[in-house]
Amino acid sequence: MKSTKYYLAAITAYTIWGFFSLVLKPIHSYASLDILFYRVFSCSILLLLITFVFKRKRVKDAIETFKALSLEKKRKTILLNIGGSIFLTANWFTFIYVMNHVSVKATSLAYLVCPILTTLLAYFILHEKLSKTQWISVGLSVTGCLLLSYANIMDMVFSIVIGLTYASYLVSQRVNVGFDKFIVLTFHITLSALFLLPFFPAYSGPVPTEFKFYLCIEIIALGFTIFPLLLNLFALTGLNSSTVGMLLNINPMIAFGLATFVYHEESGPLQILSYGIIFISVLVFNSHHLFKNKQKEIPMTKCS
Repeated sequence: MKSTKYYLAAITAYTIWGFFSLVLKPIHSYASLDILFYRVFSCSILLLLITFVFKRKRVKDAIETFKALSLEKKRKTILLNIGGSIFLTANWFTFIYVMNHVSVKATSLAYLVCPILTTLLAYFILHEKLSKTQWISVGLSVTGCLLLSYANIMDMVFSIVIGLTYASYLVSQRVNVGFDKFIVLTFHITLSALFLLPFFPAYSGPVPTEFKFYLCIEIIALGFTIFPLLLNLFALTGLNSSTVGMLLNINPMIAFGLATFVYHEESGPLQILSYGIIFISVLVFNSHHLFKNKQKEIPMTKCS
């Protein structure tokens, strides 16, 4: 099927992110802001180097495309890209803070909440259609998340903040079309670096001296930021944002496994049941592709 490559791109990106704690935990003693600063600055430098060495023609094409847009579309493009950069920056900071200072499971829950928020935002803002089966899947996801948050309401609060920032990024980039995705990502991360630069002198800690810190930062920059984000943006060119959002559940399920078996965070039957329900919801949501069911999408009528 034509959509298979887009599914594979999204699945690969989210599988990579599921293992993020393996490279983030070794530097948990560093402040969340320091990790964010060095991650974003490193990504920006790498992307700009690649762009100016290999992508200069694409930059010229992007500039010409932008110049050819109407005034209204220019404003929309600017807002989408500035907004995308803000959403990414907010998502990274909250994720790193919660991962290192709250719990791995709280970040896992965030990316279980995110698909629900993405689907709802896509439905109400982008008017994406969902089949009845997909709405059932959303209901299953909500049930799983409520069960997970039953014991710790603060985890849910943190999760909603993290999830909403990335859901907003996904939905905004679904309609950010017409430009090379590498150039778009370079713009987002470079703008994020410019946002953070004025805060660096006042809020950064002592300059890290450990080789381990810089090694982890470069692995995060290349393997856990640039590569999966490019895959994510590519997936959005062929799939709607609700589908890409639901596949995001792969990330927290892997993270939950790491939290339980690697970091030995306590897990009970309720959590296992909840993740099982959410796993089923992913299969249900994508059943039309998994089982090659060409089911007709039935739009749900909004309540007035």
